[in-house]
Amino acid sequence: MSISEFRKKVTGGTALAGTFMKTPSVDMLEVLILSGLDFVCLDCEHAPFDRVTISACMALARAADFPVLVRVPSSAPENIGKALDDGAVGVVVPHVTSADVAEKVARAARFGHGGRGYAGSTRWAGYATRPMPDVLAQSAAETIVIAQIEDPEGVDTADAIAATPGIDALFLGPADLSVAYGYDHQNSDELNAAMEKAGAAAKAHGKGYVTFVADADRAAAIRKHGFSMFFIASEHAWILQGARAQVAGIRALD
Repeated sequence: MSISEFRKKVTGGTALAGTFMKTPSVDMLEVLILSGLDFVCLDCEHAPFDRVTISACMALARAADFPVLVRVPSSAPENIGKALDDGAVGVVVPHVTSADVAEKVARAARFGHGGRGYAGSTRWAGYATRPMPDVLAQSAAETIVIAQIEDPEGVDTADAIAATPGIDALFLGPADLSVAYGYDHQNSDELNAAMEKAGAAAKAHGKGYVTFVADADRAAAIRKHGFSMFFIASEHAWILQGARAQVAGIRALD
C-alpha cells in the first residue's frame, strides 16, 4: 500500500487493516511496517508522543512510502497542521460532534482562505525543493481527514458530518460511544444502531467508514454495517497476546 493510493482505497471501500501505535519509537514503527499492515496511526491523543518522535516516525514513513496517520489530541488547527507538515498522510480527529466542527477540521487540513498555513520548507512539502502548484496538488490528492464519531451528538449529526466537504471518512468509536451510552461493554443495541446510522451516512455521501476492533473476528461480525477500514488493537495488545501465548505454552510443559 503506497501513500499515493491510500486515500482512494479508504474512500473506495477496500478492506484495510491497520493499528494504533502507542509506543513513541521509530523502531516500533519500522517493525509494524514489516508486519504487512496497510497503515499505522500514531496515537497522539492517548500516548506520549512528542514532536521530535513524530518527526522521526514520519521520516521513516515517507522513506518507506508507507501511509501513517496521526490521531491528533484535539481538533485544534495547530495540532492538525503540525501532523501534516511533519509528513502524515492524514489525521484522525477525535470528538467531531457536528457539521460545524467537521467544517473547521476539514478547513484546518486543507490549503485555502482560513485553512492550513502554507509552508514549502516542511518534510511533507519536500523542504523547499518543490514548486507551490505541485505541493497544492499533492494535498488535494493525498491528504485524508477522518472524523471520529464517538459521542451521541456525533451520531445524531452523522449525515451532516459525512456531507461536509473535506471529510473523507467517519470513524465510529465503539468504546467511547458505549461509555457515553452508559455501558461497560460494546454489545448494546444503542451501539449497533449508531453503527448502522453512521454507516448509512458514510455510504450516502461516498465517504469511508472506519472503526476500532480488538481482532479480525470482531471485524467480520460488524462488517454488515459497512465498515471497510479497521484499526486493530495496538502493538501493546499484540505484544501481550503473543507473549502470553508463548508463556502458556511453556507452562504447559510441566
